[in-house]
Amino acid sequence: MSETIESVLKGELRRFKSYPTYKDSGVEWLGDIPADWGVNRLKEVATIQMSSVDKKSVDGQDEVELCNYTDVYYHDRITPDMPFMKATAPREQVRRFALRAGDVLITKDSESWTDIAVPAVVVADMPNVLCGYHLAHIRPKTVMDGAFLSRAIAAVGPRDQFRVAANGVTRFAIGTEAVTTAVFAVPPLSEQREIAAFLDRETARIDALIARKERLITLLQERRTALITRAVTKGLNPASPMKDSGVEWLGEIPAHWEVKPLRTTVVSCQNGVWGDDADAETDVICVRVADFDRVALSVDLSDPTLRKIEPRILANRMLRAGDLLLEKSGGGENQPVGAVVMYSHPYPAVCSNFVARVVVARTCQPEFLAYLHKALYSLRVNTRHIKQSTGIQNLDSSSYFAENVGLPRLEEQSKISSYLSRETYRIDVLIARVRAAITRLDEFRTALISAAVTGKIDVRETAQ
Repeated sequence: MSETIESVLKGELRRFKSYPTYKDSGVEWLGDIPADWGVNRLKEVATIQMSSVDKKSVDGQDEVELCNYTDVYYHDRITPDMPFMKATAPREQVRRFALRAGDVLITKDSESWTDIAVPAVVVADMPNVLCGYHLAHIRPKTVMDGAFLSRAIAAVGPRDQFRVAANGVTRFAIGTEAVTTAVFAVPPLSEQREIAAFLDRETARIDALIARKERLITLLQERRTALITRAVTKGLNPASPMKDSGVEWLGEIPAHWEVKPLRTTVVSCQNGVWGDDADAETDVICVRVADFDRVALSVDLSDPTLRKIEPRILANRMLRAGDLLLEKSGGGENQPVGAVVMYSHPYPAVCSNFVARVVVARTCQPEFLAYLHKALYSLRVNTRHIKQSTGIQNLDSSSYFAENVGLPRLEEQSKISSYLSRETYRIDVLIARVRAAITRLDEFRTALISAAVTGKIDVRETAQ
């Protein structure tokens, strides 16, 4: 158990009693357990099958639905109203892998080892829904309650129990033996059900708190975006006389602002370079789109990429503090290409071939322009200038920089950027505090489950 969870146990869980008497479980990671609890391997309290049912369409086979990896990963309860994958299967697979109330499904392979052994309990008989290929199908025997078993697997998972091994180049998996020989503390059946009922109620309460805090983060992020957009398109003085900009998406702007194409704000827009593999002699930092901090509108060099760049190329392409970096290629449906951040580091660097270096004109302040491009991105102005080929989005920078925007004078740009720096920082501090609270709730949730299913706390009096 991690130090973080241990500290939570010593604090938040003190309100719960311990069991009257304990005994040594004989399992190092499990430690002492209540005196009337047992210790069993999973194969002693359940039957286990590693599913081989895959999506297919074969004439003459029964039409079924498959409970797959994502169903289990995103839900700890499998219910009949979930949108399962359509498939066909022979009668033998239907017989073996149809879901019954109390079955437990766990992920048996994934691209990430931390996703292994994620459990979910089946809440009702579903004779037409089968356990899908990336899952292990566990059916508790009469001495084991499925809801309790699911919680027990979630509490110990791959950290203490399952031997996760690489299975191919990019996947991790657990084998049948690792699942069948996993060890669990097993209380009497009636107590298992009390513990499961308690955890259902308490985790639902915690999850509701987390959901409310996540909604608060969403609202704060929306407020942050609206604050930036209003400041860079309407200015800071709400009493300022306004005029029609003549730009549909922009609307009215302060009367003393000018409407100009974005290209007037920059000296040049030069595509980046990827160079060659690093050789420790002519290596420099190469800023990639992955290094974009899209919230702070800056470059994160905590894990820099080094590339070999010839000195003559570096001389013409080296980034300077105050340069803007424009994402030229990449993106996707939910995060389209066209993000802009500002480079502010003193280190010699270039940008990659998916990024363009934008040198800012002296009549403009880089920070203000970074906020302005953020507003354009939030308003999806950039999407009008995207060309798609071979699955990759490409931004037509010439077309994009032809967009008309409202521009105040340099002094007012500085005032706006200073205001936004101060106000967005305040919002970011609030967001960080809410995220820290969510982390604490997550830790408490994990600690509560672990303590209850291993007998470290007695929840029987609070389970009703």
